[in-house]
Parts: sequence; C-alpha cells; structure tokens
Amino acid sequence: MSVGGSARTGLLSRLAEPARSVWAKHDRDSDGWLPLWRHMEDSAAVAGLLWDEWLPLGVRRLVAEALPQGEPDARALAVWLAGVHDIGKATPAFACQVDQLADAMRDRGLKMRSARAMGPDRRIAPHGLAGQVLLGEWLEERHGWVPALTGQFTVAVGGHHGVPPEHGQIKALYAHEELLRTPGASNRVWRQVQTELLDACAERFGVVERFDAWRAVKLPQPAQVLLTALVIVSDWIASNPDLFPYFPEAAPHSDQDRLAAAWEGLDLPAPWLADEPDGSAPDLFASRFELPANAEARPVQEAAVELAREMEMPGLMIVEAPMGEGKTEAALAVAEIFAARSGAGGVFFALPTMATGNAMFPRLLDWLDRLPGVAGSRHSVHLAHSKAALNEDFAGLMARAGRVVAVDVDEAAPAPRQQRGEQHRAEPELVAHAWLRGRKKAMLASFVAGTIDQLLFAGLKSRHLALRHLAMAGKVVVIDEAHAYDTYMSVYLDRVLSWLGAYRVPVVVLSATLPASRRRELVEAYSGRAGADAPGYAAAPDAYPLLTVVAPGGVPLARRPRPSARATTVEVERLADGLDVLADRLESELVDGGCVLVIRNTVGRVLETARALRDRFGSENVTVAHSCFVDLDRANKDSTLLRLFGPPEKTDDRPSGRHIVVASQVAEQSLDVDFDLLVSDLCPVDLLLQRMGRLHRHQRGRNQGERPESLRSARCLVTGADWTADVPAPVQGSVAVYGRYALLRSAAVLLPHFEGGSRRPVRLPADISPLVQSAYGEDPVGPDHWQDAMKEAHERFERHRDDQAERAAVFRLGDVGKPGRPLFGWVAAGVGDTDDTPAGRAQVRDSRDSLEVAVIQRRGDGSLATLPWLKPDRRNRQRAGVELPQDATPTSFAARTAASCGLQLPMQFSGETMDRAIEELEQLYLPAWQGKDSPWLSDQLILALDEDCQTRLAGFALRYSPSDGLEVTRAADSEPVGREESPLGAGSSDVRP
Repeated sequence: MSVGGSARTGLLSRLAEPARSVWAKHDRDSDGWLPLWRHMEDSAAVAGLLWDEWLPLGVRRLVAEALPQGEPDARALAVWLAGVHDIGKATPAFACQVDQLADAMRDRGLKMRSARAMGPDRRIAPHGLAGQVLLGEWLEERHGWVPALTGQFTVAVGGHHGVPPEHGQIKALYAHEELLRTPGASNRVWRQVQTELLDACAERFGVVERFDAWRAVKLPQPAQVLLTALVIVSDWIASNPDLFPYFPEAAPHSDQDRLAAAWEGLDLPAPWLADEPDGSAPDLFASRFELPANAEARPVQEAAVELAREMEMPGLMIVEAPMGEGKTEAALAVAEIFAARSGAGGVFFALPTMATGNAMFPRLLDWLDRLPGVAGSRHSVHLAHSKAALNEDFAGLMARAGRVVAVDVDEAAPAPRQQRGEQHRAEPELVAHAWLRGRKKAMLASFVAGTIDQLLFAGLKSRHLALRHLAMAGKVVVIDEAHAYDTYMSVYLDRVLSWLGAYRVPVVVLSATLPASRRRELVEAYSGRAGADAPGYAAAPDAYPLLTVVAPGGVPLARRPRPSARATTVEVERLADGLDVLADRLESELVDGGCVLVIRNTVGRVLETARALRDRFGSENVTVAHSCFVDLDRANKDSTLLRLFGPPEKTDDRPSGRHIVVASQVAEQSLDVDFDLLVSDLCPVDLLLQRMGRLHRHQRGRNQGERPESLRSARCLVTGADWTADVPAPVQGSVAVYGRYALLRSAAVLLPHFEGGSRRPVRLPADISPLVQSAYGEDPVGPDHWQDAMKEAHERFERHRDDQAERAAVFRLGDVGKPGRPLFGWVAAGVGDTDDTPAGRAQVRDSRDSLEVAVIQRRGDGSLATLPWLKPDRRNRQRAGVELPQDATPTSFAARTAASCGLQLPMQFSGETMDRAIEELEQLYLPAWQGKDSPWLSDQLILALDEDCQTRLAGFALRYSPSDGLEVTRAADSEPVGREESPLGAGSSDVRP
C-alpha cells in the first residue's frame, strides 16, 4: 500500500510546527478537524489504491503513454497530484474560516485577518484555484519549469471541485496576493510553509527525480481530464469521515491501519478484466446468450465478431441490420472482444428511453451471468436514469449491496441493508455499490444500462464533467437505436464521439435504418478525420446489412455481411383517414379473427381511435398503449403486450379471436411484439420500417398457417393523410411531430409501393436501405407537381435544423484541444450543476420543461391513498389503496408505491401554464412528506385524483384510467386536447430520461 517511490516515512516527519498546524477539514457538529498534512497523505494513498485496484487498464494506458517512463510515471503523477490537490488551503483566504483553527495557526506565525475583515475578496481565491497558482509558482521557482507548461499539470488541482479555472479568474487572483500570503513579516512564514508542504509531498510521493523529465511533456487533454477525475474521486473518498476519521479520534492510528480500514470499508468492486474469447462465433453466442431452441448465430452476428477480431485496434463499429436480427447480442459479443483488446473495465449500453433502459437491464444481467471473468467475482452494476431506484431488478441489487458508505445527498432513496452473503439472482456477485449510486458517481460503475442522456451529458459543459469522462473512458460504449436521435441530440452525440475517439474508447453503434449521411458523420466524429474516404468504405445504396469500422484517427472500412434467411414481404396500401373508414376496414379484415396494431402519431389520436373502435368491436377487444400512463401502469402495459403478442415460444395467451392494439410510438421500438396486420399513420420512412418490424415478426406455424387465412401475408395500411389532395396532406398532429418535409419524402419514396401497374410490396430487409437512403438523400423524389411543396417544406426543415444545431452548440463542450494546452475554461459558460437533472435532460434533448407528478387518490372522506387498481409487487405485497397519512411520514413501502406512479404531464402544462399548474399543485404540500425521512416523496409534486379519477389543473380537466391513461380536456368546453408525441422530440414522454 505504498503511495509512491521509495519513501518510508510520512509527511509529518518532514514538517515543522507551522506547516503541521495548517488545517484542511472541520466538522462544526463534533468540532473534529483534520490537518492538511493528514488529508494529503490520505488522498495520495487513496489515489494509489484506485490506480492499482480500481482504474481500468485502458485508462491507465492512456495516461501512461504521455509520460517518459510510462506506467510508473503515470501512477506517480496521479498520486502526487492527489497529494497536493488541497495545497490552496494553506492560504489566509481559506484558513481564516474557523476561528479556533486559525488561532492555532496564528500562534505559529501564520498571521491572517479574520474572514469578516477579508470580506467578499475571499471569493477570488477558492482553494482549488489558489492551489493551482501555488503549485505553478513552486514548479517554476523550485524546478525551473516555464509557465506555459505548468498549467497542463496544475489544472488537476485547480479543477478538483468540478470546474477548471478560467484565465480571467487566474489573472484576478494574481492581483490579490494577500489572499495567498499575508503581507508584511508573515509573508515569509506563509511562503515557507507552502514550500515546505510541497517539498515534502514531492519527496514523500517519490516524484522529485521526475520533474526534469516531465518538464518537456505535453500532456494530452484527455489525460488531463482523467487525472483531474482521479483527483476528484480520491478527494471525495479521503474526505469521508466515516472512512478517514477526523482528529482527535484519528491520531492514534498508523498510516497503514488507517488506510487499510478505509479501503476495507469502501469495498469498491474491481474493474472487469476481460479475456478475449476464443472459439467460433456460433460457439461464443451459444455460451453467452439464451437462444431459442435450434437457433443459430445470424450472419450479421458472426460477421461482427469476425470483423472485431480482424481490427488492428478497437474503435468504432456501426452495425446496420434489420429488426430482430440480434444486434444487441452482436454488440455485447463485440464489446467482450473490444474490452479484452483495449483494457476497458466495463460496458455502458445507451438506449433511447427509460422503458428501453429498464428492458435492457435484466438482459445485461443475464449476459453478465454467463461472462467469464465476471462469474464468481464482485462487479458493480447500475441502471442509469432518473427513476432507476424504482426498478425492481435494480432495487434488488441495491438491497444486496452490503455495507453502505458515503451515499450522496442527492440519492433518490436509501437502499435496504442486508447481510452480505445472502442469495441473489445470479452466480456473479453483482452489486449496486452504495458509494457509486449518487448522481455524480453512478456512471463509474463497471456495467451500466441507461438512457442516451447519460452519454450526451459527456458533451454538456457542466460541473464535474471530468467524472463522466472518466466513467466513459473506462468502458466499451454501445449506442442503440442510433437513427432515432434528431439534429439537436446529434450535435451532442458527435462531440461526445470525438472525445471517445480521443480516449480510444471502443464504441458499437446499432441501427436498423441509418441514412448514409448520418453514418459518415458518426465515422468522421469518432475518427477525427473529416472527409476521410478509403477503398472499401463507400457502400452501395442497397448495401444492407452493413458493418462499418474505423479506428481512432484511422480510415473507415465497410463490410457487407450476407443477409439471413429471415425475410418478410409487406404489401403497403394507402388508407383514407377517418375513424369510420378505419373501423369498416378492420371489420372486413378481421372476419376470421386476428391481431392488429394501429400506431398513431399523437396520444390524442390514440384515444380518439380507441373510443371509436371500442364502440365497434367492444372494449374487451381493444387495448391502448402510449406514454401518458403512470409508471407502474406503463410497465404493466408493456408486460401485457409481451405476454399476449410476444414470441410464440414465450407465450400461449395470444388472443384467439380478434384484438386491436392502438398505440403511439411506444410500440415502435424495443418491444418484441408480433401482429397479423399493421395500420400506421404516415411517418418518416425509417420509422415506418421500424413499425413494420412488428408485423409478422415471428413464424407462426408453417407458412404462417396459425394466423387467420386472410392475414397470412403481411400488410401495412398507411393512413393519417389526405391522399386525394394534389400533394398528400398529413394530419396536423403528425406535421407538428415530424415536420412536413420528412413526411412528404416518406410518401414520395413509398409511391412505387402504393400505386401503379408496377406496384410491388416492400421487401424486408432488401428494401430497407434503398428506401432510407432515398428518403434522406438530397436527390429530388416524388412527382413533378409535388416539387414546389417539397421546396417550401425543405426550407422550413433547414431553418429548424439550423436552429437546433445553433441552440445545441451553446452549452456543448469544445473539441479536443492540442496536447499541452491546459483545460482552463473547459466548462466555462456552461450549465453549472444541472447535468443529470430535469434541466440537464431538457438541455441535451431540446425538450421544453414539463412537469412530472406523482399520482395518488383522494377519497371521499379526504384521506389519501395509492391508486386503487395497482397490482401487487413481486413479493406479493398489496400496492393498491395503501393509505398515505397526511400528518405523518408514510411508510417506505407506501411512499415508494406512490413515487412509482410518476406521470409526466403533457406539453399543455409547459410555458406560461406551468407556473399556474405548479402553484395549484403546491397547495397539496404536506410537511410530513418532506426531508430525509421521506426520500421517495420529498419535493415531489403530487396530483390527487378524486374518487372518479378526475381533477382540474390550470384550466384543464384531467381524467385518468388504467385502461386509457391520462386524457386532458379544456375545462371550459370539455374539448379533448390532442397531445403531440414524437419518438425523440419535444413533448414526448416516450423519451423521458
């Protein structure tokens, strides 16, 4: 557990009384304190252990490559920077804050004014910035460094509270030297103490002999970020009094005992050490995944594994393949190979929505169950989105996390404590480690499934951004549904990819339908080579499936795997918009029964359609699914859809008669559901193809013989537009969601499949790439008489896209700077501390603020309770109608149940209406539900429905049912308000992070 070099004695023996008196930590409640020298020792020791036992190999390599002696230099530098990070506390501006500790320093010659006498000028010298300046001066004066090269090292000290200083702040501090050293006779004592502490640290941590060699180093900015992050983590751990007790209790313990006890208490799981799997690709898939009987690895999966093995160094791989081809399994198999070759210590799987993140989490755990090097050992896992603590799979892991230490104050709720060694779901000891559960630290866990926001935050200028970069730099990153992210989100994603390339982080991007222009943008962002072409990269428009790879700084290569035998032919037909038209058509189609999926582009159209179809077919034969359900009901909806319409081998409950599911875009992705007939509103062609992926998704009997005879051929009816107009006129709700230009180009490329003597069906997967490339290309499409309308729509689209890109760039992180350039001002003019918060999520998604409420019921007698229809939890505890006392703190179970009924209100409650809604919601303010005693409901807005599940809010009437979700009408005239809902755009709770 040595912290550096051949040093055998600690800092204390190297210091005189004045330096020993400098304090670093103080607890006002206990009056305990910690001297600076002790905190320096603790922080450096923690950094050494983190380097040896916790940092992934790939992270260590990246820092080591920038230094003359490689790994020994890198470790010594990290330990030394952690040791000196708080040298800025040896200044009057900091030391004056606690009178009795300042008096002890004054008694030893370190004179200083009181904090009141210093006044607001103290804010010019925060101790991180002061430490950066002092360390820079010391390197110049004691070791002959030139000022231009000190900043790349000292910025780790200046930025250890999350924000590297700006040039203006540095300049301002130089103009107030009295904040660093008291003028007059005391100046010499202060200088002596500061120099003595820095000299002692250099000797103690074994770096004195390295300064000459380091003086010529130009440290890459990614290495600066990683060192800063390591200093932050070391400081946080060493600042925890439960692990490193304050004086006087700490005084009797030896350095080794103190460190050993702290490290044992922290009990951090080690990073994943992946071994590259040998054997054939089919053997790899058979051993890692639970495949259906007689199933084999698909050609795309085998090709992805083979290409990953052929790459000289891991990099970016883009996998474009049809829906249902096992891209997720391919990504995890490639991640295992990439991790072994790159030294990555984990995997982050980024998904579009919370729902898809929740669905992926158990799949990730199942993969880990079978993963060599993980089975039988402890590894940290995390579900990364704002409601992760309500996920039962994740909650179960939290309950088995063992000792709880240093839980962040922003933690959603405490994990139940249980004895270590209890049985859990899998052979590996996978833990949601308590120290890694706070908003700032959660992504540092080894294996994470979460929303795409968590990745995009790495491109958002925010406090403690270095921690998020450290988290990503140590993993293989998988990005699912890449086609789903709009221009605004892509601005962030591309910048993040450029940093991931600089960190040499392996990335796997998955998409069923990716325009060629977007593929090129992803490749160029990651490789850092704009416009780089290479033989074998330019793929033909019909190249599909397609694998594209590029190494950091390299040239891309494309490979086209052979398609699998799976193929579906879909006849597409235009259907006039109108509820009677739809009902009449379904009446004729379902004479012999059948299961139909009707996808609408807005929630308003979903509910309107469902009402009409229930009148015709009966309520029992119509199911509704959209995003405006409370969380528990939404999860139950997904579960029901999978149970009724999932793969044949996983369900025998498929309706035998006729059944219609009316859904929004929630049915578009990540649900393995299978229908006999599809009706869809007109939408962008890539999304329509996604929707077609829910049509005849599985084989039901020989030649689909188990389906009704008239529905054994896959058919898609496209509605939601006036097809009789000279130029198709999509319904207004669809235009508001997707824009007219994308809808018209979609209609144009579908024309050959809609009409004429040469009308032909859509062939999946053969037609996927041609349709997508045509729809998103620049060549004109559609008849001549459409072109004026196309031009007008295109101009509006360009204005909107430019506006998105311009707004996204405001808080976007800058590109990777030149080696040696310090990170000064790295997150200047950023969003502050709002990364994984509603404001931060709105920033990376271009979404207007919307209100989220917890929905409960107010009974006739005025009492409050959880919703009356909720199903029991996995332990068969009743969640329905649980009392919520108003004058006392609800039980943890009741509060958690209420919090699990979260609902994001539609965009009618944004803007000016939001203030009125908040004011009305805050009238139900219960003091007993606030604070640490009620972590689930504290600061939560509560929406209380009456016994009829109705209420009024901000001029709107709200009605909720477990079958239809939330319906909003104007209170004055009860006119339904259609809610615009997009797959990844403003106003869509389908993408809530």
